[in-house]
Amino acid sequence: MTPSQLGASIFLVLLLLLPVPGGWTKEVLPLEPDSATRIDELYDHEARLFLMLYSLKGNGQVDYVTGRVVEDYSRSSYGNPVYRTEDHPLFYWWNHTMYNDPEQDGVNGNERVYQENVEFDLSRYKPCTFNGQPC
Repeated sequence: MTPSQLGASIFLVLLLLLPVPGGWTKEVLPLEPDSATRIDELYDHEARLFLMLYSLKGNGQVDYVTGRVVEDYSRSSYGNPVYRTEDHPLFYWWNHTMYNDPEQDGVNGNERVYQENVEFDLSRYKPCTFNGQPC
C-alpha cells in the first residue's frame, strides 16, 4: 500500500468514526401549513408571540406550531383582539423539535434547531376544563 493510499484509508476511517451533528440527521422542516389545517390561535403575552396551531394529520391533535413576533396589539370596535405580526414566524415546533428562524424569512433551510425532544405544552395556555370540555 502506498503512503497516499494509506493516508486516504485513515482519512476515510476517521470520517466514519466521527460523530455526525444532530442537525444532519433530522428531517427537513415542512413548509408552513395551509390555514385549512389550523385548529387554534393563541397569544403568548409573556413572549409577545402569536401562535398558530395546526393539525397536519387532520385528527385535531396539535402537531405543528408557528410563533410570530407581535409588533402591535389593539382591540377592534367589537372588542376582539387584533394583532399585527411579522410576515414569517420566528419559531416553529414540529416533530418534537423547536426551530428558530432569526431571519424570519420563512422555511427555506436556514432554520436552526433551538431545542430537541420537546413537546408543545398546550396546557400552559389553556389549563382548564369546564364540564369536561377544554376552555
